[in-house]
Amino acid sequence: MSSRRPSRPVPVPLPARRASSPPAHDPRPATAFRARVTRGAVRRDEFSAPERWHDPRDDGRLKFVVEPAGEGYLHVLTPDDVRERLVQLPSQLANKVEVVQFSTMTRKRACFPCYGMQWGRTIYLYPIESTLVEEYHRAPTPIQEQEACMFGGVWSCAGGLWKLSWTLPTIRDFYLNNVLIHEVGHVNDERNTSSRDRERYANWFAIEYGYRASRGLTLADGPPQRPRQPR
Repeated sequence: MSSRRPSRPVPVPLPARRASSPPAHDPRPATAFRARVTRGAVRRDEFSAPERWHDPRDDGRLKFVVEPAGEGYLHVLTPDDVRERLVQLPSQLANKVEVVQFSTMTRKRACFPCYGMQWGRTIYLYPIESTLVEEYHRAPTPIQEQEACMFGGVWSCAGGLWKLSWTLPTIRDFYLNNVLIHEVGHVNDERNTSSRDRERYANWFAIEYGYRASRGLTLADGPPQRPRQPR
């Protein structure tokens, strides 16, 4: 969890309602780095459903659901951006995605924020602060720092507050070639069952079909290198 990368009764659709948006300037809790989340291929009961469930259609058409980002937040991608990126994947991989939903940022989601989530054949993409600056109370892990740096995110610290800063081109690159592709990997993972194995597969999928593919790299080029930050 796309760093913000996851057989029970069918959940009752959640009623449409206006979400309460969180203050965009509040730093994240210490444990709440943004991640990617997968709910796996099984359905959850209605009481634990994190999102609106979209039933599989098997009609070969890609559906988009666009909700307001929420006050102080923005969706960095559009349906056209996602559609064009999915077309670049092998068709047998892209065709398994049936719905892409751009979800609203709510107060609850801001406490345990995600960049994206997979549930069944649906990918949910979450908005980011309109300032393009994420704030946290603790330092990122080496993996979180490396992942952001690979796509142009810049970490900084002042007064005990850690910030991850993006530009519009870098955050679009991150969502298109990391977050989105990571979740496509989850949709296509029909073998792994443990959360650790599913996350490992989605991370590999995002590197191969997202990062490497978007940079024109192959396995022969070796692993991606961590960019050096200016001091």
